[in-house]
Amino acid sequence: MARRYDPGRRDRIIDAAIRVVGAEGIAGLSHRSVAAEADVPLGSTTYHFASLDELLIAALRRSNENFAEVIRGSGALGDPDTDLAGELAGLLGEYFSGGRGRAELEYELYLAALRRPALRPVAAEWTDGVAGLLARRTDPATARALVALMDGICLQVLLTGGEYDEAYAREMLGRIVGRRGGRPTD
Repeated sequence: MARRYDPGRRDRIIDAAIRVVGAEGIAGLSHRSVAAEADVPLGSTTYHFASLDELLIAALRRSNENFAEVIRGSGALGDPDTDLAGELAGLLGEYFSGGRGRAELEYELYLAALRRPALRPVAAEWTDGVAGLLARRTDPATARALVALMDGICLQVLLTGGEYDEAYAREMLGRIVGRRGGRPTD
């Protein structure tokens, strides 16, 4: 039997892994559960991803790309007169506007690095990538502090079941940015 060419299969497997983690958590992730979700043979998942860590790395990278793309597309980076703290607080508000599901999934993948050392470099890529984007408007140390605060705010909302408070986020991010509006200090 001829082998069927399926160039999108790897991406479908990654998307299926993300859906499995979203529905069942990291503990529910297996090659078998992902193959069933992607509607592909089990051998396809192991062909593209020899281990579950490889599959988690691909899923985490996909999730990382989503938030970085949102920041890249915002006015916060291109216009030095844009209120950086306000723009970031608004982006976090948009992040939570669709409910907690997406945020819970992305943080579950992100925090899986605590127990899976293979994921740590990918989690660091996200932090470094977003800080690098924000450093276009401020210095690198301030950019990292902004990322840390955004992470902390997101985790508090997710773990406490509280509501995202955009005004609070804007105020706290503004304190980190300082009075210069997000422009690098001299």
